[in-house]
Amino acid sequence: MNTRNISASNQKNWPAHYGNPEWFIHDRFGLFIHWGLYSNAARHEWVMNREKIHPDTYNKYFKFFDPDLYDPKKWARVAKNAGMKYFVITTKHHEGFALWDSKLTNYKVTNTLAKRDLLLEMVNAFREEGLKVGFYHSLIDWHHPEFPIDGLHPQRDDDDFKQEASNRKMENYVEFLHGQVRELLTNYGKIDYLWFDFSYPNADWGWSKGKGADDWKSEELEKMIFELQPDIILNDRLDLGRGVKTPEQYQPNEALVEDGEPIIWEACQTLNGSWGYDRDNLDWKSPEMLIKMLIDSVSKGGNLLLNVGPNGRGEFEQRSIDTLNEIGEWMRVNSRSIYGANASEFTAPVDCRYTQKGNRLYLHIFSWPFRHIHLEGLAGKIEYAQLLHDASEVQYKEHDPNEEVTHMTTRITPGSVTLDLPIQKPESVIPVVEIFLKEEN
Repeated sequence: MNTRNISASNQKNWPAHYGNPEWFIHDRFGLFIHWGLYSNAARHEWVMNREKIHPDTYNKYFKFFDPDLYDPKKWARVAKNAGMKYFVITTKHHEGFALWDSKLTNYKVTNTLAKRDLLLEMVNAFREEGLKVGFYHSLIDWHHPEFPIDGLHPQRDDDDFKQEASNRKMENYVEFLHGQVRELLTNYGKIDYLWFDFSYPNADWGWSKGKGADDWKSEELEKMIFELQPDIILNDRLDLGRGVKTPEQYQPNEALVEDGEPIIWEACQTLNGSWGYDRDNLDWKSPEMLIKMLIDSVSKGGNLLLNVGPNGRGEFEQRSIDTLNEIGEWMRVNSRSIYGANASEFTAPVDCRYTQKGNRLYLHIFSWPFRHIHLEGLAGKIEYAQLLHDASEVQYKEHDPNEEVTHMTTRITPGSVTLDLPIQKPESVIPVVEIFLKEEN
């Protein structure tokens, strides 16, 4: 495994396109929130695209958006209790609806039945709980009158609509796009993370092409962003070949590297396969699976950004809350294997993951064995070992690096260590063994 891990302690001169990500690399776990007019439709956040809904028809969700049960302080407490350290909220998704009091459009939350800036309340609530603030912002806008029609637009098959929209000017939309980003980075204090979505320059439908850095004027946009918020970090979707990598709904099979060097990345995962509130989607991931995703990400030098889609009345579903509470209970006693941890140079046993923080090596056991786990390459390097959740000692046996050992019919690799574990799995979703390595002289 590549041992040149990215960590706050070993690199201070970050590339400009990362801003200052030391907190990000340390905190590891964040909350993604997809919330907008599509929450009323309750059929996925791409419902406008999937069902090819005309903007005039889609306007019913704007007319009846009334999140009267919205309590951002409750959201923030749930996130904090789950062990999350930052959040990212959809300020505007592809539907074009602004969750703040934008001066550049009437298609905004203050013109709904809510009649107030819901983004401001959210930012204040999460800051009060000590979480870092991130904004998701769509580069795409299916509502704006100057956004050119392409093969992703809901009206892609409506010839009359396309004819009426044939004179749209991208430069007018880009001015609007940059203006809204300026508002977000000017009026809400320090913003720690800006998560754009998304570029698709290689798409080609014959009659239209996708959009990328030249269309968004991404270089100019990035320059403005860092002038307004010098320490902010950006994701990789401006089509500039830089920024935090954001694999979506899949876990990489190894640490992400470029030119042989580890990079900053974040796995983006949902609770049930949909980002926005989807009433009839019951494909819920178990808390155990999600905890494994978090561990897996950190074991490969990455973060986990886990999504919740609030409903149209402004509440998290109870199942979402229950899931986050279970993750939080695991994090309560195991979080030191996550915060500030990174990939390890050691190779973990089958069905296990290592994370490491200084001289503390954390063994996460995905499948509980019968009494023994063999750790390769650790003979002579361990000072002490314990189960992390209760600090109970784990005894172990070291094997001579120069001697072949066979236990019953199992060949033990020379130089390995055998942990002697309880026969019964501890009452922890994923048990963790904390291994204190000897200090190197």
